[in-house]
Amino acid sequence: MSKGLKLSLGIFYIIILLIFLFFIFSYLEVTRLNEFLYYKDLQINLENRIGDNLFINLLFFFLFSLIWVTLLGFGSPLLLISGILFGKWIGTIISVFSISLGSLILYSIASFFFKDLVHNLLEKRFSNYINIFKKNEFNYFFAFRLVGGLGIPFGFQNILPVIFNIKKINYFVASFFGFIPIFFIWNTIGSGLNQYVKLEESFSIIKFLSTREIYLPIIAFTIFIIISAIIKKKIFEARN
Repeated sequence: MSKGLKLSLGIFYIIILLIFLFFIFSYLEVTRLNEFLYYKDLQINLENRIGDNLFINLLFFFLFSLIWVTLLGFGSPLLLISGILFGKWIGTIISVFSISLGSLILYSIASFFFKDLVHNLLEKRFSNYINIFKKNEFNYFFAFRLVGGLGIPFGFQNILPVIFNIKKINYFVASFFGFIPIFFIWNTIGSGLNQYVKLEESFSIIKFLSTREIYLPIIAFTIFIIISAIIKKKIFEARN
């Protein structure tokens, strides 16, 4: 990868990030971030905006997610935001579609432009998994997504399969279905946070954690992590 291309990609990423931060901070009153009632005002405004323009906001979130994931952005903030904005069901659907497609775009770009670079950076570290994935790339990549990517940062999860040369259709479908359980949990937490702000007049950490819409998905998340660790050990570490 040439220095000029690196510089161009870096500048583009910074521009997108600055635009995003500009819209966020132009909407927020930073001096009121420590006031719980301010979040209630935000919640009411967001609910009105989303309700009046649901399709437009879904489209905006979809496009932003594509760009964010393609630029190696984190996944979990998007999941909380989609749960807050659209609820656990619509939020899960839109986040699964957008992040799966964004991941595929990133994978395609990395495969086409940066294949040698990815191999140089990651192949030695994950060489033990190459033969595993080649045996049944769909099933193992589905398991890889289901267990949270073996603890690898989300952006690198999306480009790591370049060293396995996974087919794009298998990449997308395995990502789509592998994402659903954990995405639903994160969106449920976001939706629960939105409901808590909507109903309460002040913030209490004990009351917050004891709210059904919060503690149930947290318990589900904990169980999911334990199951993921077991699957990881049986499927990947046992064959490593």
